[in-house]
Amino acid sequence: MPELPLMVELLELEVVSGRGSAKPASAGPVDRDRSSPGQPSGRSEAETKSETKFETKSKTKSEIKSQSGSAFGPWSGSEPATQPHPQPDQDADTARLYLPAQGWCRVPLLQRHQLKGGGDLNGPALIAETTGMVVLEPGWSARTLAGGELLLQAIASASPASSGSAAEPAHPAAPTAKAELRAAADPVRLELYNHRFAAIAEQMGVRLQQTSQSVNIRERLDFSCALFDHQGRLVANAPHIPVHLGSMGASVLSLLRAVAEGRLPPLRPGDAIASNDPYDGGTHLPDITVVTPVFAGAAGGAAPVLFVACRGHHADVGGITPGSMPPFSRSIGEEGVLLRNVPVLAGGHFDRAAWEERLGSATPPVRNPGQLLADLQAQVAANQLGVRELQSLIEREGLQEVQAYLGHVQANAAAAVRRLLESLQGGQHRVELDHGGQIQVAVRVDRQARRAVVDFSGTSPQQPDNANAPLAVTRAVVLYVFRCLVGEEIPLNEGCFEPLEIVVPPGCLLHPQPPAAVVAGNVETSQAVANALFGALGVMAAAQGTMNNLSFGNDRCQYYETICGGTGAGIDRQGRGFAGAAAVQSHMTNSRLTDPEILEDRYPVLLERFAIRRGSGGAGHWPGGDGVVRDLRFLEPMTVSLLSGSRRVPPFGLAGGQPGLCGTDRLRRADGSLEAVAGCAELAVEPGDRLVVETPGGGGFGAMEQGDV
Repeated sequence: MPELPLMVELLELEVVSGRGSAKPASAGPVDRDRSSPGQPSGRSEAETKSETKFETKSKTKSEIKSQSGSAFGPWSGSEPATQPHPQPDQDADTARLYLPAQGWCRVPLLQRHQLKGGGDLNGPALIAETTGMVVLEPGWSARTLAGGELLLQAIASASPASSGSAAEPAHPAAPTAKAELRAAADPVRLELYNHRFAAIAEQMGVRLQQTSQSVNIRERLDFSCALFDHQGRLVANAPHIPVHLGSMGASVLSLLRAVAEGRLPPLRPGDAIASNDPYDGGTHLPDITVVTPVFAGAAGGAAPVLFVACRGHHADVGGITPGSMPPFSRSIGEEGVLLRNVPVLAGGHFDRAAWEERLGSATPPVRNPGQLLADLQAQVAANQLGVRELQSLIEREGLQEVQAYLGHVQANAAAAVRRLLESLQGGQHRVELDHGGQIQVAVRVDRQARRAVVDFSGTSPQQPDNANAPLAVTRAVVLYVFRCLVGEEIPLNEGCFEPLEIVVPPGCLLHPQPPAAVVAGNVETSQAVANALFGALGVMAAAQGTMNNLSFGNDRCQYYETICGGTGAGIDRQGRGFAGAAAVQSHMTNSRLTDPEILEDRYPVLLERFAIRRGSGGAGHWPGGDGVVRDLRFLEPMTVSLLSGSRRVPPFGLAGGQPGLCGTDRLRRADGSLEAVAGCAELAVEPGDRLVVETPGGGGFGAMEQGDV
């Protein structure tokens, strides 16, 4: 039988064996990832390296390839540059191991899951796992802790004769690996699945960007892609738009309810459903979500095992102004076409005529239905890519394992938030909005129970204007804020909600009832809610508190953008202060500004100036970030809509820091006259007119001290 060489080089770990140490012998190195063996104290440096060999049954080249490859799939292509971890016979109970002090000996060979529930395993032994091989040397023992970690300990007195070499393992037969996976997550595989799921969402985003038609999606990247489990819970996402990501799960739940209540037929392969209903999981009407079910197996199975979804901001969905961001809408009917779980694909068939009729039903109708349908089809294509990748993953790893890790990644996020709550201070804060409404929030933290209540009682009732934020938006902000505070690399997912209770009184500004207008709630009120939460927790001054929504257009073209500004200064979990950032998109938006060359090529405008608004950040020991100046000249008659905040109430400072400057807007007519423009305005412009938008700065943190600039 062939011999496979394995060089084991020990890490420099502090090994506590109970000999010559004041620390108890029970302490030892804990292996959380790829297991690294320790060695007893007293060994020389030369002895920390040993050439170890073990024998396996002879396998064909094709068999070896089928067991090799990357963590993301089976091996394919040419021979790898480096050899993979040797894989012993999975059915064997023992293996031959070469040790310098003993020569060849037969030692126990166990899968890592077999250690669970058993006693100590004494070396020498081999412990196999999916991502590596642990060589347990003589004088060492191994056992599995409650959390799944592998604990290696030096044995106080051990000799080769008593180590158990050539003996069968003392552990009884363990449950299957799949059953163990459902019970506990392997730390290495958990991290792999975190990245696998996120990578699929990122690939969906690339496909959507590449196949879309509008500047909004293709250039500004105003879209988000995510994966959901069979119950509609957010599992993983790409780093896209926070207000989308935290609210899309409500759209998937809406679809599941519609099917359960018989309002939609059972889902089948080839289906894709669109929705933008703000009162049933949506945010505002321009954000259209496409949800596609994922079925396992060639026959599709009885029910979806996963969902993929993407949400994109469409350039125009009808309504009373071009760009569908009206400053003065008073009901949802004025903001565009409303879609309640409408099939885009039914069994793989797209009914274009029915969709064209539907898009014409808004008052006024969608101004560029061809572009909207092209972007909608791009969303379908992105979802189909996600479906294929997930089906490939299921085929490769098995449905049970994939579903197990869908749960594990959420449980891991919940545990991370609970760890945060052990040290988080609660508090309360109130933010006044330009239109006179207010957001009141109190965060009550129970450190012992590791839970928190986020209570928005005291917030203004829903407003007659369009600043009302749907409940899905409010939940998305809470998710975003707590994910920001977690000092660990975890995906933004539903598990973060598990330790949190969110109280939002129905009928208030953050939980409006139909037919209230909501177009500004998603983009403006959401920013104020984020500021209020960070302020209540005492960690960050206000960012600009607005997205500075600018839309313009006519019957020929429509355009929408959000304009960046300053962020608030603050303090991190280690007590280190930081200044705010200048000229960035912040908090609930993460979109780009269109490149000037593309903007001027696609639309009848010239970008006269785009610069940092120096001095607009609030003063403080750590100053707030500066806003920007954006100056646009129009070359055709158009309608311009401006929907913005922090024009009357400045972004607050914290802990003695000063507020940032309010934003300002003005219109310079072609004849040279200058007009002040309110934060929410609708303007008729002519060729040569220029709109100048100065965005707010962020608030400062900490009182100024001598020497501060």
